[in-house]
Amino acid sequence: MANVLILLILGLPWLGALLVWWVGDQRSKAQIVLAILFSVLAGVASLVLIPFASNSVALNIPLGGAFGDFTFVADGLGIYLAAIATIIGSLAVIFSVDYMRGEAQLGRYYALVLFFIGGMAGLVLTSNLLLMFVFWEITALCSYALISFHSDDPKAVYGGIKALIVTQFGGIGLLAGALLIYAYSGSYDLQAFIANPQILPPGVLAVTAFGFLVAAAAKSAQFPFQTWLPDAMEAPTPISALIHAATMVNAGVYLLARFYPAFERVPGWREAVVVVGVVTALMAALMALVSNDLKRVLAYSTVSQLGYMVYAIGTGGVFASQFHLMSHSVFKALLFLAAGAVIHSIGTRDIRQMGGLGAQMPLVRTVFAIGALSLAGIPILNGFWSKELILESGSAHGPLWAWVMMVICAGLTALYTFRCFWLVFAGEPRSHLHGHDAGTAMKVALIPLAVGAFLTELLAGPFAYILEHTVPLMEIEVGTTLSILEEVVTTPLTLVALAVVALGLAVWWWREKLSGLSEALAGIGRVAADSFGFEAINRGIVNSTNWLSEKLRRTQTGLLNWNIFGITAGFLLVLIILVIGG
Repeated sequence: MANVLILLILGLPWLGALLVWWVGDQRSKAQIVLAILFSVLAGVASLVLIPFASNSVALNIPLGGAFGDFTFVADGLGIYLAAIATIIGSLAVIFSVDYMRGEAQLGRYYALVLFFIGGMAGLVLTSNLLLMFVFWEITALCSYALISFHSDDPKAVYGGIKALIVTQFGGIGLLAGALLIYAYSGSYDLQAFIANPQILPPGVLAVTAFGFLVAAAAKSAQFPFQTWLPDAMEAPTPISALIHAATMVNAGVYLLARFYPAFERVPGWREAVVVVGVVTALMAALMALVSNDLKRVLAYSTVSQLGYMVYAIGTGGVFASQFHLMSHSVFKALLFLAAGAVIHSIGTRDIRQMGGLGAQMPLVRTVFAIGALSLAGIPILNGFWSKELILESGSAHGPLWAWVMMVICAGLTALYTFRCFWLVFAGEPRSHLHGHDAGTAMKVALIPLAVGAFLTELLAGPFAYILEHTVPLMEIEVGTTLSILEEVVTTPLTLVALAVVALGLAVWWWREKLSGLSEALAGIGRVAADSFGFEAINRGIVNSTNWLSEKLRRTQTGLLNWNIFGITAGFLLVLIILVIGG
Protein backbone atom coordinates (compact mmCIF):
# COMPACT_ATOMS: atom_id res chain seq x y z
CA MET A 1 0.00 0.00 0.00
CA ALA A 2 2.82 2.42 0.88
CA ASN A 3 4.32 2.04 -2.59
CA VAL A 4 1.03 3.01 -4.25
CA LEU A 5 0.64 6.03 -1.97
CA ILE A 6 4.17 7.22 -2.70
CA LEU A 7 3.48 6.95 -6.43
CA LEU A 8 0.32 8.98 -5.91
CA ILE A 9 2.09 11.65 -3.85
CA LEU A 10 4.73 12.08 -6.54
CA GLY A 11 2.63 11.36 -9.59
CA LEU A 12 -0.56 13.31 -8.89
CA PRO A 13 1.05 16.78 -8.81
CA TRP A 14 3.12 16.06 -11.90
CA LEU A 15 0.17 14.58 -13.78
CA GLY A 16 -1.84 17.61 -12.76
CA ALA A 17 0.92 19.89 -14.05
CA LEU A 18 0.85 18.18 -17.44
CA LEU A 19 -2.95 18.38 -17.66
CA VAL A 20 -3.01 22.05 -16.64
CA TRP A 21 -0.47 22.80 -19.36
CA TRP A 22 -2.34 20.70 -21.92
CA VAL A 23 -5.73 22.31 -21.23
CA GLY A 24 -4.35 25.73 -22.20
CA ASP A 25 -4.88 29.24 -20.91
CA GLN A 26 -8.04 29.63 -22.96
CA ARG A 27 -9.79 27.42 -20.37
CA SER A 28 -8.50 29.01 -17.18
CA LYS A 29 -11.38 27.72 -15.03
CA ALA A 30 -10.55 24.16 -16.02
CA GLN A 31 -6.90 24.81 -15.18
CA ILE A 32 -7.85 26.07 -11.72
CA VAL A 33 -10.11 23.07 -11.04
CA LEU A 34 -7.39 20.64 -12.14
CA ALA A 35 -4.72 22.37 -10.05
CA ILE A 36 -6.88 22.30 -6.92
CA LEU A 37 -8.03 18.71 -7.52
CA PHE A 38 -4.58 17.20 -8.02
CA SER A 39 -2.90 19.19 -5.24
CA VAL A 40 -5.62 18.27 -2.73
CA LEU A 41 -5.52 14.60 -3.75
CA ALA A 42 -1.75 14.58 -3.23
CA GLY A 43 -2.29 16.07 0.23
CA VAL A 44 -4.85 13.39 1.07
CA ALA A 45 -2.48 10.66 -0.12
CA SER A 46 0.29 12.06 2.10
CA LEU A 47 -1.99 11.92 5.15
CA VAL A 48 -3.09 8.37 4.34
CA LEU A 49 0.60 7.37 4.09
CA ILE A 50 1.39 8.35 7.70
CA PRO A 51 -0.01 5.14 9.31
CA PHE A 52 2.18 3.10 6.94
CA ALA A 53 5.40 4.68 8.20
CA SER A 54 8.35 2.28 8.11
CA ASN A 55 12.12 2.33 7.69
CA SER A 56 12.04 -0.37 5.02
CA VAL A 57 12.05 0.33 1.30
CA ALA A 58 8.48 0.91 0.16
CA LEU A 59 9.13 1.46 -3.53
CA ASN A 60 12.07 0.22 -5.59
CA ILE A 61 12.75 1.04 -9.23
CA PRO A 62 15.81 -1.00 -10.28
CA LEU A 63 17.98 0.66 -12.91
CA GLY A 64 21.36 -0.90 -12.22
CA GLY A 65 24.72 0.37 -13.41
CA ALA A 66 25.93 3.65 -12.01
CA PHE A 67 22.40 4.72 -11.10
CA GLY A 68 21.66 1.91 -8.68
CA ASP A 69 18.10 1.43 -7.52
CA PHE A 70 15.77 4.40 -7.25
CA THR A 71 14.33 3.67 -3.83
CA PHE A 72 11.73 5.42 -1.68
CA VAL A 73 11.24 5.01 2.08
CA ALA A 74 8.20 6.19 4.02
CA ASP A 75 9.90 6.84 7.36
CA GLY A 76 8.76 9.42 9.89
CA LEU A 77 11.08 12.17 8.71
CA GLY A 78 10.05 11.88 5.07
CA ILE A 79 6.29 11.40 5.41
CA TYR A 80 5.76 14.42 7.66
CA LEU A 81 7.71 16.70 5.33
CA ALA A 82 5.86 15.27 2.33
CA ALA A 83 2.59 16.04 4.13
CA ILE A 84 3.76 19.61 4.79
CA ALA A 85 4.73 20.10 1.14
CA THR A 86 1.48 18.75 -0.28
CA ILE A 87 -1.00 20.17 2.25
CA ILE A 88 0.50 23.67 2.47
CA GLY A 89 1.01 23.50 -1.28
CA SER A 90 -2.66 22.70 -1.89
CA LEU A 91 -3.72 25.62 0.34
CA ALA A 92 -1.41 27.92 -1.64
CA VAL A 93 -3.07 26.71 -4.84
CA ILE A 94 -6.54 27.43 -3.41
CA PHE A 95 -5.44 30.88 -2.22
CA SER A 96 -4.13 31.59 -5.72
CA VAL A 97 -7.65 31.38 -7.16
CA ASP A 98 -8.39 34.84 -5.75
CA TYR A 99 -4.86 36.21 -5.72
CA MET A 100 -4.01 35.36 -9.34
CA ARG A 101 -7.42 36.15 -10.84
CA GLY A 102 -6.98 38.08 -14.07
CA GLU A 103 -3.28 37.23 -14.45
CA ALA A 104 -1.92 36.02 -17.76
CA GLN A 105 -0.26 32.60 -18.28
CA LEU A 106 -2.04 30.85 -15.42
CA GLY A 107 -1.23 27.50 -17.00
CA ARG A 108 2.48 28.11 -16.55
CA TYR A 109 1.88 29.27 -12.98
CA TYR A 110 -0.19 26.31 -11.78
CA ALA A 111 1.90 23.76 -13.68
CA LEU A 112 5.09 25.01 -12.02
CA VAL A 113 3.45 25.04 -8.58
CA LEU A 114 2.34 21.43 -8.97
CA PHE A 115 5.73 20.40 -10.31
CA PHE A 116 7.33 22.16 -7.32
CA ILE A 117 5.15 20.27 -4.83
CA GLY A 118 5.93 16.91 -6.43
CA GLY A 119 9.66 17.68 -6.52
CA MET A 120 9.77 18.50 -2.80
CA ALA A 121 7.81 15.38 -1.90
CA GLY A 122 10.21 13.26 -3.93
CA LEU A 123 13.23 14.89 -2.30
CA VAL A 124 12.17 13.88 1.22
CA LEU A 125 10.85 10.42 0.36
CA THR A 126 13.70 9.04 -1.75
CA SER A 127 16.56 7.15 -0.16
CA ASN A 128 18.77 7.31 -3.26
CA LEU A 129 21.30 10.14 -3.06
CA LEU A 130 21.50 10.62 -6.82
CA LEU A 131 17.74 10.87 -7.11
CA MET A 132 17.70 13.21 -4.11
CA PHE A 133 20.06 15.49 -6.03
CA VAL A 134 17.73 15.40 -9.04
CA PHE A 135 14.75 16.41 -6.92
CA TRP A 136 16.94 19.01 -5.18
CA GLU A 137 17.64 20.65 -8.54
CA ILE A 138 14.00 20.37 -9.62
CA THR A 139 13.00 22.49 -6.62
CA ALA A 140 15.72 25.01 -7.54
CA LEU A 141 14.45 25.21 -11.12
CA CYS A 142 10.83 25.63 -10.02
CA SER A 143 11.70 28.32 -7.48
CA TYR A 144 13.64 30.24 -10.14
CA ALA A 145 10.79 30.02 -12.62
CA LEU A 146 8.14 31.05 -10.09
CA ILE A 147 10.14 33.88 -8.53
CA SER A 148 10.62 35.21 -12.07
CA PHE A 149 7.00 34.52 -13.02
CA HIS A 150 6.41 38.19 -13.85
CA SER A 151 9.11 38.18 -16.51
CA ASP A 152 8.45 41.79 -17.47
CA ASP A 153 9.56 42.93 -14.00
CA PRO A 154 13.37 43.34 -13.80
CA LYS A 155 13.31 42.87 -10.01
CA ALA A 156 11.50 39.56 -10.37
CA VAL A 157 13.89 38.32 -13.04
CA TYR A 158 16.91 39.35 -10.98
CA GLY A 159 15.46 37.72 -7.87
CA GLY A 160 14.93 34.44 -9.71
CA ILE A 161 18.42 34.45 -11.23
CA LYS A 162 19.95 35.30 -7.86
CA ALA A 163 18.08 32.45 -6.16
CA LEU A 164 19.18 30.02 -8.86
CA ILE A 165 22.86 31.03 -8.75
CA VAL A 166 23.27 31.26 -4.97
CA THR A 167 21.46 27.99 -4.25
CA GLN A 168 23.68 26.23 -6.77
CA PHE A 169 26.42 26.33 -4.15
CA GLY A 170 24.12 23.96 -2.32
CA GLY A 171 23.73 21.77 -5.37
CA ILE A 172 27.52 21.55 -5.74
CA GLY A 173 27.93 20.60 -2.07
CA LEU A 174 25.26 17.91 -2.26
CA LEU A 175 26.53 16.44 -5.53
CA ALA A 176 30.12 16.37 -4.31
CA GLY A 177 29.08 14.57 -1.14
CA ALA A 178 26.92 12.11 -3.04
CA LEU A 179 29.74 11.27 -5.46
CA LEU A 180 32.21 10.77 -2.62
CA ILE A 181 29.81 8.40 -0.89
CA TYR A 182 29.31 6.48 -4.13
CA ALA A 183 33.05 6.35 -4.82
CA TYR A 184 33.79 4.68 -1.49
CA SER A 185 30.66 2.59 -0.99
CA GLY A 186 29.61 1.79 -4.55
CA SER A 187 26.04 2.78 -3.69
CA TYR A 188 23.79 5.83 -3.50
CA ASP A 189 21.75 4.25 -0.69
CA LEU A 190 21.70 6.96 1.97
CA GLN A 191 20.29 4.60 4.63
CA ALA A 192 23.26 2.24 4.22
CA PHE A 193 25.68 5.16 4.46
CA ILE A 194 24.03 6.66 7.56
CA ALA A 195 24.12 3.23 9.25
CA ASN A 196 27.84 2.86 8.50
CA PRO A 197 29.52 6.24 7.85
CA GLN A 198 32.91 4.74 8.74
CA ILE A 199 33.02 3.31 5.23
CA LEU A 200 34.46 6.73 4.31
CA PRO A 201 37.97 7.61 5.54
CA PRO A 202 37.85 10.30 8.27
CA GLY A 203 39.08 13.06 5.98
CA VAL A 204 36.63 12.20 3.22
CA LEU A 205 33.81 11.94 5.74
CA ALA A 206 34.66 15.43 7.01
CA VAL A 207 34.65 16.84 3.47
CA THR A 208 31.27 15.21 2.85
CA ALA A 209 29.85 16.51 6.13
CA PHE A 210 30.90 20.09 5.52
CA GLY A 211 29.85 19.85 1.87
CA PHE A 212 26.36 18.92 3.03
CA LEU A 213 26.45 21.82 5.50
CA VAL A 214 27.20 24.21 2.62
CA ALA A 215 24.37 22.58 0.66
CA ALA A 216 21.93 23.09 3.53
CA ALA A 217 23.06 26.67 4.20
CA ALA A 218 22.61 27.70 0.57
CA LYS A 219 19.25 25.98 0.16
CA SER A 220 17.81 27.25 3.46
CA ALA A 221 19.27 30.78 3.08
CA GLN A 222 21.60 30.46 6.04
CA PHE A 223 24.76 32.46 6.69
CA PRO A 224 26.52 33.45 4.44
CA PHE A 225 23.94 32.76 1.69
CA GLN A 226 20.99 34.44 3.39
CA THR A 227 20.44 37.33 0.99
CA TRP A 228 18.78 35.41 -1.84
CA LEU A 229 15.56 34.73 0.05
CA PRO A 230 14.41 38.35 0.61
CA ASP A 231 14.88 39.06 -3.11
CA ALA A 232 12.66 36.06 -3.82
CA MET A 233 9.79 38.20 -2.49
CA GLU A 234 9.23 39.46 -6.03
CA ALA A 235 7.34 36.22 -6.65
CA PRO A 236 3.54 36.14 -6.34
CA THR A 237 2.75 35.92 -2.63
CA PRO A 238 1.31 32.36 -2.71
CA ILE A 239 4.70 31.30 -4.09
CA SER A 240 6.41 33.11 -1.23
CA ALA A 241 4.29 31.06 1.16
CA LEU A 242 5.12 27.88 -0.75
CA ILE A 243 8.87 28.53 -0.73
CA HIS A 244 9.06 29.75 2.88
CA ALA A 245 6.68 27.30 4.51
CA ALA A 246 6.45 24.10 2.50
CA THR A 247 9.20 23.45 -0.03
CA MET A 248 12.49 25.06 -0.98
CA VAL A 249 13.98 26.33 2.26
CA ASN A 250 12.88 23.29 4.29
CA ALA A 251 15.10 21.09 2.13
CA GLY A 252 18.35 22.30 3.70
CA VAL A 253 17.15 21.75 7.26
CA TYR A 254 15.86 18.33 6.23
CA LEU A 255 19.26 17.44 4.77
CA LEU A 256 21.05 18.24 8.05
CA ALA A 257 18.49 16.31 10.09
CA ARG A 258 18.59 13.30 7.78
CA PHE A 259 22.38 12.97 7.89
CA TYR A 260 22.88 14.02 11.51
CA PRO A 261 23.57 10.43 12.72
CA ALA A 262 26.34 10.09 10.12
CA PHE A 263 28.03 13.45 10.77
CA GLU A 264 27.51 14.13 14.48
CA ARG A 265 30.95 12.72 15.39
CA VAL A 266 32.87 14.57 12.67
CA PRO A 267 35.22 16.93 14.53
CA GLY A 268 33.92 20.50 14.43
CA TRP A 269 30.80 19.73 12.42
CA ARG A 270 28.21 20.19 15.16
CA GLU A 271 29.97 23.35 16.36
CA ALA A 272 29.91 24.75 12.82
CA VAL A 273 26.19 23.97 12.52
CA VAL A 274 25.53 25.80 15.79
CA VAL A 275 27.50 28.85 14.65
CA VAL A 276 25.68 28.98 11.30
CA GLY A 277 22.30 28.76 13.03
CA VAL A 278 23.03 31.37 15.71
CA VAL A 279 24.64 33.92 13.38
CA THR A 280 21.81 33.54 10.86
CA ALA A 281 19.05 33.83 13.46
CA LEU A 282 20.52 36.98 14.98
CA MET A 283 21.37 38.75 11.72
CA ALA A 284 18.01 38.01 10.13
CA ALA A 285 16.09 39.14 13.22
CA LEU A 286 17.89 42.49 13.12
CA MET A 287 17.20 42.83 9.41
CA ALA A 288 13.50 42.10 9.97
CA LEU A 289 13.44 44.79 12.63
CA VAL A 290 14.51 47.57 10.24
CA SER A 291 12.71 46.47 7.07
CA ASN A 292 9.67 48.40 5.84
CA ASP A 293 8.58 45.88 3.22
CA LEU A 294 5.84 43.59 4.58
CA LYS A 295 6.98 40.53 2.65
CA ARG A 296 10.65 41.15 3.40
CA VAL A 297 9.93 41.33 7.12
CA LEU A 298 8.38 37.87 6.85
CA ALA A 299 11.25 36.68 4.64
CA TYR A 300 13.88 37.75 7.18
CA SER A 301 11.74 36.10 9.82
CA THR A 302 11.86 32.84 7.85
CA VAL A 303 15.64 33.03 7.63
CA SER A 304 15.82 33.63 11.39
CA GLN A 305 13.46 30.76 12.25
CA LEU A 306 15.41 28.42 9.98
CA GLY A 307 18.45 29.50 11.98
CA TYR A 308 16.68 28.17 15.08
CA MET A 309 16.16 24.82 13.37
CA VAL A 310 19.79 24.61 12.24
CA TYR A 311 20.96 25.56 15.74
CA ALA A 312 18.77 22.80 17.21
CA ILE A 313 20.35 20.18 14.95
CA GLY A 314 23.81 21.33 16.00
CA THR A 315 22.88 20.79 19.64
CA GLY A 316 21.48 17.33 18.91
CA GLY A 317 17.84 18.40 19.09
CA VAL A 318 16.76 16.81 15.81
CA PHE A 319 13.20 16.25 17.02
CA ALA A 320 12.91 19.84 18.27
CA SER A 321 14.21 21.08 14.92
CA GLN A 322 11.75 19.09 12.84
CA PHE A 323 8.87 19.82 15.20
CA HIS A 324 9.57 23.55 14.85
CA LEU A 325 9.77 23.08 11.08
CA MET A 326 6.24 21.70 11.23
CA SER A 327 4.97 24.53 13.43
CA HIS A 328 6.75 27.11 11.28
CA SER A 329 5.22 25.74 8.09
CA VAL A 330 1.75 26.42 9.49
CA PHE A 331 2.17 29.86 11.04
CA LYS A 332 4.49 31.19 8.32
CA ALA A 333 2.16 30.04 5.53
CA LEU A 334 -0.63 31.77 7.47
CA LEU A 335 1.39 34.99 7.77
CA PHE A 336 2.44 35.06 4.12
CA LEU A 337 -1.02 34.32 2.78
CA ALA A 338 -2.55 36.92 5.11
CA ALA A 339 0.08 39.39 3.92
CA GLY A 340 -0.86 38.44 0.37
CA ALA A 341 -4.48 39.29 1.11
CA VAL A 342 -3.35 42.72 2.37
CA ILE A 343 -1.13 43.38 -0.66
CA HIS A 344 -3.79 42.14 -3.07
CA SER A 345 -6.27 44.53 -1.46
CA ILE A 346 -4.27 47.76 -1.17
CA GLY A 347 -1.58 47.28 -3.83
CA THR A 348 1.56 48.05 -1.80
CA ARG A 349 4.04 46.21 0.42
CA ASP A 350 5.31 49.31 2.24
CA ILE A 351 4.14 49.09 5.87
CA ARG A 352 4.81 52.81 6.31
CA GLN A 353 1.82 53.48 4.06
CA MET A 354 -0.49 51.14 5.96
CA GLY A 355 -2.06 51.45 9.39
CA GLY A 356 -5.61 50.99 10.58
CA LEU A 357 -6.30 48.15 8.14
CA GLY A 358 -7.67 45.94 10.90
CA ALA A 359 -11.04 47.67 10.82
CA GLN A 360 -11.29 47.19 7.05
CA MET A 361 -9.97 43.61 7.00
CA PRO A 362 -11.17 41.96 10.24
CA LEU A 363 -10.65 38.34 9.18
CA VAL A 364 -7.21 38.99 7.75
CA ARG A 365 -6.27 40.96 10.87
CA THR A 366 -7.39 38.08 13.11
CA VAL A 367 -5.55 35.32 11.26
CA PHE A 368 -2.43 37.48 10.89
CA ALA A 369 -2.52 38.13 14.64
CA ILE A 370 -2.72 34.38 15.29
CA GLY A 371 0.29 33.74 13.05
CA ALA A 372 2.20 36.65 14.59
CA LEU A 373 1.56 35.46 18.16
CA SER A 374 2.73 31.97 17.20
CA LEU A 375 5.87 33.37 15.57
CA ALA A 376 6.58 35.48 18.67
CA GLY A 377 6.35 32.36 20.84
CA ILE A 378 3.27 33.27 22.86
CA PRO A 379 1.93 30.31 24.93
CA ILE A 380 -0.83 28.02 23.69
CA LEU A 381 0.04 28.60 20.02
CA ASN A 382 2.22 26.02 18.24
CA GLY A 383 5.30 28.20 17.79
CA PHE A 384 5.68 28.54 21.56
CA TRP A 385 5.99 24.81 22.20
CA SER A 386 8.41 24.00 19.41
CA LYS A 387 10.64 27.04 20.01
CA GLU A 388 10.87 26.23 23.72
CA LEU A 389 11.92 22.66 22.87
CA ILE A 390 14.75 24.10 20.77
CA LEU A 391 15.89 26.37 23.60
CA GLU A 392 15.76 23.46 26.04
CA SER A 393 17.90 21.34 23.74
CA GLY A 394 20.36 24.21 23.39
CA SER A 395 20.61 24.76 27.15
CA ALA A 396 21.21 21.06 27.78
CA HIS A 397 23.60 20.17 24.97
CA GLY A 398 24.89 23.39 23.41
CA PRO A 399 27.30 26.14 24.47
CA LEU A 400 25.96 28.74 26.89
CA TRP A 401 26.83 31.70 24.65
CA ALA A 402 24.77 30.25 21.81
CA TRP A 403 21.76 29.69 24.07
CA VAL A 404 21.95 33.27 25.33
CA MET A 405 22.05 34.59 21.76
CA MET A 406 19.04 32.50 20.78
CA VAL A 407 17.06 33.76 23.77
CA ILE A 408 17.92 37.31 22.69
CA CYS A 409 16.68 36.39 19.21
CA ALA A 410 13.38 35.32 20.79
CA GLY A 411 13.02 38.84 22.20
CA LEU A 412 13.89 40.40 18.84
CA THR A 413 11.34 38.13 17.16
CA ALA A 414 8.61 39.41 19.46
CA LEU A 415 9.73 42.99 18.83
CA TYR A 416 9.74 42.91 15.02
CA THR A 417 6.55 40.82 14.91
CA PHE A 418 4.63 43.26 17.10
CA ARG A 419 6.04 46.18 15.10
CA CYS A 420 4.89 44.61 11.83
CA PHE A 421 1.37 43.85 13.08
CA TRP A 422 0.96 47.29 14.64
CA LEU A 423 2.13 49.23 11.58
CA VAL A 424 -0.16 47.25 9.26
CA PHE A 425 -3.37 46.75 11.22
CA ALA A 426 -3.43 49.05 14.26
CA GLY A 427 -3.28 52.77 14.85
CA GLU A 428 -4.52 55.39 12.42
CA PRO A 429 -4.32 55.09 8.60
CA ARG A 430 -1.17 56.75 7.30
CA SER A 431 -2.33 57.07 3.68
CA HIS A 432 -5.44 57.06 1.52
CA LEU A 433 -5.28 53.30 0.98
CA HIS A 434 -8.49 51.35 1.59
CA GLY A 435 -8.59 47.59 1.93
CA HIS A 436 -11.24 44.88 1.68
CA ASP A 437 -11.36 41.57 3.45
CA ALA A 438 -10.20 38.28 1.94
CA GLY A 439 -12.16 36.62 -0.83
CA THR A 440 -13.80 33.22 -0.50
CA ALA A 441 -10.86 31.16 -1.80
CA MET A 442 -8.47 33.12 0.42
CA LYS A 443 -10.65 32.38 3.46
CA VAL A 444 -10.70 28.66 2.59
CA ALA A 445 -6.89 28.67 2.73
CA LEU A 446 -6.45 30.99 5.73
CA ILE A 447 -8.92 29.54 8.23
CA PRO A 448 -7.49 25.97 8.35
CA LEU A 449 -4.00 27.40 8.87
CA ALA A 450 -5.26 29.62 11.70
CA VAL A 451 -6.85 26.59 13.36
CA GLY A 452 -3.65 24.62 12.81
CA ALA A 453 -1.64 27.24 14.68
CA PHE A 454 -3.62 26.28 17.79
CA LEU A 455 -3.61 22.52 17.31
CA THR A 456 -0.47 21.16 15.60
CA GLU A 457 1.41 20.90 18.92
CA LEU A 458 -0.91 17.95 19.61
CA LEU A 459 1.04 16.08 16.93
CA ALA A 460 4.23 16.21 19.02
CA GLY A 461 3.74 12.78 20.59
CA PRO A 462 2.72 10.91 17.42
CA PHE A 463 5.53 12.60 15.48
CA ALA A 464 8.09 11.63 18.13
CA TYR A 465 6.77 8.06 18.24
CA ILE A 466 7.03 7.60 14.47
CA LEU A 467 10.53 9.11 14.39
CA GLU A 468 11.63 6.87 17.26
CA HIS A 469 10.40 3.71 15.55
CA THR A 470 11.22 4.46 11.91
CA VAL A 471 14.44 6.47 12.20
CA PRO A 472 16.16 4.59 15.04
CA LEU A 473 19.65 5.92 14.30
CA MET A 474 18.53 9.35 15.51
CA GLU A 475 18.01 7.86 18.98
CA ILE A 476 14.89 9.92 19.65
CA GLU A 477 13.17 9.17 22.96
CA VAL A 478 10.79 12.00 23.66
CA GLY A 479 7.52 10.62 25.03
CA THR A 480 3.84 11.42 24.64
CA THR A 481 2.33 14.74 23.69
CA LEU A 482 1.32 15.34 27.31
CA SER A 483 4.82 14.63 28.62
CA ILE A 484 6.40 16.89 25.98
CA LEU A 485 4.07 19.79 26.77
CA GLU A 486 4.46 19.21 30.50
CA GLU A 487 8.24 19.34 30.14
CA VAL A 488 8.02 22.71 28.40
CA VAL A 489 5.66 24.15 31.03
CA THR A 490 7.64 22.96 34.05
CA THR A 491 11.14 23.87 32.85
CA PRO A 492 12.35 27.06 34.61
CA LEU A 493 14.15 28.19 31.46
CA THR A 494 10.76 28.61 29.80
CA LEU A 495 10.06 31.49 32.17
CA VAL A 496 13.35 33.10 31.17
CA ALA A 497 12.46 32.88 27.49
CA LEU A 498 8.94 34.21 28.12
CA ALA A 499 10.38 37.13 30.09
CA VAL A 500 12.62 38.03 27.16
CA VAL A 501 9.66 37.76 24.76
CA ALA A 502 7.65 40.04 27.04
CA LEU A 503 10.57 42.46 27.07
CA GLY A 504 10.55 42.52 23.27
CA LEU A 505 6.85 43.38 23.26
CA ALA A 506 7.39 46.05 25.91
CA VAL A 507 10.19 47.71 23.92
CA TRP A 508 7.78 48.37 21.05
CA TRP A 509 4.98 49.46 23.37
CA TRP A 510 7.28 51.98 25.08
CA ARG A 511 9.15 52.89 21.89
CA GLU A 512 8.59 56.63 22.33
CA LYS A 513 10.05 56.59 25.83
CA LEU A 514 13.01 54.55 24.54
CA SER A 515 13.77 56.88 21.61
CA GLY A 516 17.22 57.56 23.03
CA LEU A 517 18.05 53.86 22.89
CA SER A 518 16.82 53.72 19.28
CA GLU A 519 19.12 56.58 18.33
CA ALA A 520 22.07 54.90 20.03
CA LEU A 521 21.45 51.72 18.05
CA ALA A 522 20.80 53.50 14.75
CA GLY A 523 24.23 52.48 13.44
CA ILE A 524 23.42 48.80 13.87
CA GLY A 525 20.13 49.41 12.11
CA ARG A 526 21.84 50.94 9.08
CA VAL A 527 24.25 48.01 8.83
CA ALA A 528 21.37 45.55 9.20
CA ALA A 529 19.40 47.32 6.47
CA ASP A 530 22.38 46.69 4.17
CA SER A 531 22.38 42.97 5.08
CA PHE A 532 25.62 43.43 7.05
CA GLY A 533 27.54 43.77 3.78
CA PHE A 534 26.68 40.29 2.51
CA GLU A 535 24.29 41.65 -0.08
CA ALA A 536 27.24 43.27 -1.88
CA ILE A 537 29.15 39.97 -1.82
CA ASN A 538 26.25 37.93 -3.17
CA ARG A 539 25.48 40.59 -5.77
CA GLY A 540 29.08 40.38 -6.93
CA ILE A 541 28.80 36.62 -7.30
CA VAL A 542 25.58 36.93 -9.30
CA ASN A 543 26.96 39.68 -11.54
CA SER A 544 30.19 37.74 -12.15
CA THR A 545 28.22 34.66 -13.12
CA ASN A 546 26.06 36.68 -15.51
CA TRP A 547 29.18 38.24 -17.04
CA LEU A 548 30.76 34.83 -17.56
CA SER A 549 27.60 33.48 -19.13
CA GLU A 550 27.56 36.39 -21.56
CA LYS A 551 31.14 35.56 -22.58
CA LEU A 552 30.29 31.89 -23.04
CA ARG A 553 27.35 32.85 -25.20
CA ARG A 554 29.86 33.50 -28.03
CA THR A 555 30.47 29.75 -28.22
CA GLN A 556 26.90 29.27 -29.42
CA THR A 557 26.36 29.04 -33.18
CA GLY A 558 22.85 30.40 -33.05
CA LEU A 559 21.71 27.43 -35.15
CA LEU A 560 19.08 25.44 -33.28
CA ASN A 561 19.92 22.12 -34.94
CA TRP A 562 23.58 22.29 -33.88
CA ASN A 563 22.58 23.25 -30.34
CA ILE A 564 20.25 20.28 -30.08
CA PHE A 565 22.93 18.01 -31.50
CA GLY A 566 25.48 19.24 -28.94
CA ILE A 567 23.11 18.76 -26.01
CA THR A 568 22.08 15.29 -27.16
CA ALA A 569 25.64 14.16 -27.88
CA GLY A 570 26.86 15.41 -24.52
CA PHE A 571 24.03 13.68 -22.70
CA LEU A 572 24.65 10.39 -24.50
CA LEU A 573 28.38 10.59 -23.77
CA VAL A 574 27.79 11.12 -20.05
CA LEU A 575 25.21 8.33 -20.03
CA ILE A 576 27.62 5.88 -21.72
CA ILE A 577 30.42 6.76 -19.28
CA LEU A 578 28.12 6.23 -16.29
CA VAL A 579 26.78 2.91 -17.56
CA ILE A 580 30.24 1.55 -18.43
CA GLY A 581 31.64 2.84 -15.16
CA GLY A 582 28.86 1.16 -13.21
